[in-house]
Amino acid sequence: MTDASKNVAFIGIGKMGLPMSALVAKAGYAVTAFDQNAARISEARAQGISIAASPAEAVSGKAAVITSLPDDAALRGALLGPTGLIAAMAPGAVLIETSTVSVEASAEVAVAAQARSIAYLRSPVSGNASIVHTGALTCFVSGPKDTFENAKPLFAAFTRAQTYLGPAEEARYAKLSVNLMIAVSAAMMAESLALARKGGIAWQDILKVLDDSAVASPMVKYKTAPLRNRDFESTFSCKQMAKDLDLILGAGHAVGVPLQLAAQVRETYGSLVAQGDGDADFIATVKHLERLSGLGEPKP
Repeated sequence: MTDASKNVAFIGIGKMGLPMSALVAKAGYAVTAFDQNAARISEARAQGISIAASPAEAVSGKAAVITSLPDDAALRGALLGPTGLIAAMAPGAVLIETSTVSVEASAEVAVAAQARSIAYLRSPVSGNASIVHTGALTCFVSGPKDTFENAKPLFAAFTRAQTYLGPAEEARYAKLSVNLMIAVSAAMMAESLALARKGGIAWQDILKVLDDSAVASPMVKYKTAPLRNRDFESTFSCKQMAKDLDLILGAGHAVGVPLQLAAQVRETYGSLVAQGDGDADFIATVKHLERLSGLGEPKP
């Protein structure tokens, strides 16, 4: 990459964006960031990241702009319209958008980017806030393939692997499809664990059974570890999963795929949010099924 291409803007330095931007800076890029949160700005400065006074100032003249935003509304608000980032970006720049958002919102961004001759890479990351700083995130990418090939060194700064999937919204469908599997797996684990406990199996024993069984996927092993200590501190919250399931159901409706399991699991997460567990980890489906089954805390 040329020296000019080492100048990167990062918009949105929250739980995911801040450690991602720090990794990009550590890889030798000159990173200018913007966020509305003063504490995040202070932490970013401490990690050698320059802070811009506005989003427009952050992206002005930058070869690449990376965004990490919470939802569709934030995406549209930050990127679109006469005061949005796309209007402030230089023609020929690259937009790398890492959020989990709807296909529809992403398509609107694509139209605006094309009108300004900006290369738009849909690049949702897969992983969670507890591992971002290690560089272990992966991402799905769609958009102009030549742009992706040229941007690989930048992607390598904050992800360990990238899967290129096509020229349009393929990456958005990939992220929603993976999150659907995660959500349904969490609901499945909850029912399995409740059934086992009702059958008289000790808590630690059933977790060992799952770990040693044919269903011991990386997802299962990822969650049996904190469940051993009944740790429901959030790596990805019930509220976030409910939001993603809304996106998943919308995508299914749009293309004519009946997502019956997704619909049922969405109601489970709606119940968890209503019961005050919205900020708990998404594996709190376990507590939900225990409540429905009349089970208290298991014996150590």
